[in-house]
Amino acid sequence: MNVDVVLGLQWGDEGKGKIVDYLAQKYPVIARFQGGPNAGHSLHFEDTSFVLHSVPSGIFRKDTVNVIGNGVVIDPVIFEEECRAIEMLGVPVRERLMISKRAHLILPTHRIIDAASEQAKGTSRIGSTLKGISPTYMDKTGRNGIRVGDILAPDFEERFYALKSKHLVFLQQFDYKYHPDQDQDKWMQAIDYLRQFKLIDAEYYINDCLQKEKPVLAEGAQGALLDIDFGSYPYVTSSSTTCAGACIGLGFPPSRVGRVYGIFKAYCTRVGSGPFPTELFDREGERLRERGKEFGATTGRPRRTGWLDLVALKYAVILNGVTDLIMMKSDVLDEFDTIKIATAYKVNDILTERIPYDINSPVVPAYKEFGGWKKDLTGIRLERDLPAEFASYVRFIENETGVPVRIISLGPDREQTIIRE
Repeated sequence: MNVDVVLGLQWGDEGKGKIVDYLAQKYPVIARFQGGPNAGHSLHFEDTSFVLHSVPSGIFRKDTVNVIGNGVVIDPVIFEEECRAIEMLGVPVRERLMISKRAHLILPTHRIIDAASEQAKGTSRIGSTLKGISPTYMDKTGRNGIRVGDILAPDFEERFYALKSKHLVFLQQFDYKYHPDQDQDKWMQAIDYLRQFKLIDAEYYINDCLQKEKPVLAEGAQGALLDIDFGSYPYVTSSSTTCAGACIGLGFPPSRVGRVYGIFKAYCTRVGSGPFPTELFDREGERLRERGKEFGATTGRPRRTGWLDLVALKYAVILNGVTDLIMMKSDVLDEFDTIKIATAYKVNDILTERIPYDINSPVVPAYKEFGGWKKDLTGIRLERDLPAEFASYVRFIENETGVPVRIISLGPDREQTIIRE
């Protein structure tokens, strides 16, 4: 038995929540392997809509165990608010969710450092969600962090105040106003709530599942183009968002990776700063934003929009060893007369199909145009009913990437999904 992995192939916001929720019916174990509350996985089913930030997207499926892995960073306050909101829907969160003792905790001072650092960057700011993610990962790699398992230690508060003191010294370099005890009482109360969950050695649990032939689905956050190593550096997140990150963030060997589901939108979006070669600044870009309701699930910020970037998509496919492509939000393009795909970049007057090392340098995309299908896709449930123009669009993507598009999403609801054999 292997671990199948589902992850985003663009700059995040691809629609991973819906797909994990959909796939969860086949997997008894869903495990989140990286990121933190900067993620926003939106789920829509029946008359319910919900945005998950830290909890895996299988939480609404009965008989499913959800695991927060060691690669995730957790804000106890946000975590408690999220879990209590799920409980209000009648979902027994504490029965369905387990947490790795090795996952790191986001302290209130991590969020202060995040805000102070972002302000100090001025016009060079990254576009952080200000959730304290980056400072927490910095403490993790700097061997200063506090982990979930530490909340069971008798000297936990001593460890907390020792790290807080280091943070306050670090903050002296910034011209930033804050209260040193900001949100601390609320954070400590949330720690008490966190202690009510089953805290486990998740690496043993995952590998025991594999030994018992129990399927596991590893869920990523953000997207491959935001990976700390292979993304559009420095405009990236602070963790490994690629398939290899699943092994690190859950504790299973690379030989156990099975299917890799790569999710992408039929166009592109990005939140915050950073390069975006196919970005549209005209009415077409605004139409994509309006029709796709492209506003951040976590921040509410308007997303930048543009045509599908095949150069970037092919790069993400090879980085992750994608076996199955999943195309989201195809219906957003229903009303466009002409649809474009970037097939190459012109960099310094040289045409290339590869991502340049310095993606922040001027890049001019070369496009292939397709006729629009001009038909409402949202009510279609059978592949044979899809318009020929849309089928041509899908085939081109498959031929270029060498990977089949197995799932097509035609709307936010669970039922608006076509599975292709």
